Amino acid sequence: MKPPALPDLRLPDPHLPDHHRGPRMPDGLAARAAALDAADPLAAVRGRFLLPEGVVYLDGNSLGALPAAVPAAVEDAVHRQWGTDLIRSWNANGWWEAPVRTGDAIGRLIGAAPGQVVAGDSTSVQLFNTLLAAARARPGRRLLLTDPDHFPTDQYIADSVGRLLGLDVRRVPARDAAEVLAAEAGNVAVAAYAPVDYRTGELHDMAALTAAAHRAGALAHWDLCHAAGALPVELDAVEADFAVGCGYKYLSGGPGAPAFAYVAHRHQAAFDHPLTGWHGHAEPFAMAGTYTPAKDVTRARIGTPALLSLIALEAALTAFDGVDPKTVREKGLSLTGFFQECADTLLDGLGFTSVTPRDPARRGSQVALRHPEAYPLVAALTARGVIGDMRAPDLLRFGFNALYVTHADVLRAVTELRDIASRGAHLAAEFRRRPTVT
Repeated sequence: MKPPALPDLRLPDPHLPDHHRGPRMPDGLAARAAALDAADPLAAVRGRFLLPEGVVYLDGNSLGALPAAVPAAVEDAVHRQWGTDLIRSWNANGWWEAPVRTGDAIGRLIGAAPGQVVAGDSTSVQLFNTLLAAARARPGRRLLLTDPDHFPTDQYIADSVGRLLGLDVRRVPARDAAEVLAAEAGNVAVAAYAPVDYRTGELHDMAALTAAAHRAGALAHWDLCHAAGALPVELDAVEADFAVGCGYKYLSGGPGAPAFAYVAHRHQAAFDHPLTGWHGHAEPFAMAGTYTPAKDVTRARIGTPALLSLIALEAALTAFDGVDPKTVREKGLSLTGFFQECADTLLDGLGFTSVTPRDPARRGSQVALRHPEAYPLVAALTARGVIGDMRAPDLLRFGFNALYVTHADVLRAVTELRDIASRGAHLAAEFRRRPTVT
């Protein structure tokens, strides 16, 4: 059906270059956005990022924006450390210690005391390594629980671990996991979940699920990709056993940034992982022909890390210097709540359905809307300088990194989305062609 003609409400948008004219923003919501931004305790932190002029970036849950500290750090790594110091940089510039040094910096953001996190490799590699080690730590137990709504790689890796160890991989929604753990006490080796649903932004109770796993004698394994840097994960406090996460989302470490693995102190001495590379050896430069694992978290290291990416991630983490994760969480909830408020007011009757919980205690740092035309709507938004993403088949996702997203950004995003949907601008052929990466 052709959308009805609407009066032209397009006025200059103060957030955009003069040549771009955006839809008018409702006065009441504009005043609310201005007041919220004026009281923002993280307003100055936005200056720690290099943000393109005129762009509202709400896809930090896929790839974080560029921290201002990164270009100089990478340039120094290339020209001075590599170009001049050459192989001496392993000692002179701390290359060897970088995985643990960066891991400890991440640990501060996820509630892990020093000496429990290493950075390196990809999330899938870290998942395989830690999940298989966790299952080995519970011999004789034949069940591995995971979430049917888990990110696909989590499910694929769980299936692979199941095949290798002869385990039954059972997909149980997070809301039902405690009940299944109680019913199968003695049979479950590992419960592998994520605190935040990557599609909907729903937040699960890590403490409760971890406790349920422990009551059943199982271990709790967590994927923090959509939590680390966005909310104050307290791994030590909830007594998590293992966790992994990526460096390129809310941590803003750059495309393909190293992942990280958390191995609780109490599990390190018996951490029996499958990828026993030489960097995890007790004496890597003894060049022994048999593997003797290190006695601390460095045994979770595998091989030579991608140093340029690791240096970029370490520099990116300085954006969190002096920032309290609780303040990040408070602003994240303010941004997501304001987005929902704007959507309720501006998108009514346009075919959108919110799938993200309204209860702040059950919401991560993203909001998802369901719409049958999700992809072309996101594509049309991107063309207007508002970047979110979509997940098949019909979800528009908007991620809110509290370090650089403003409430004015939120209002502009929803206002542009209303304008596109009400005018049918997304029906243009250019927005219906899907590239490889969506």
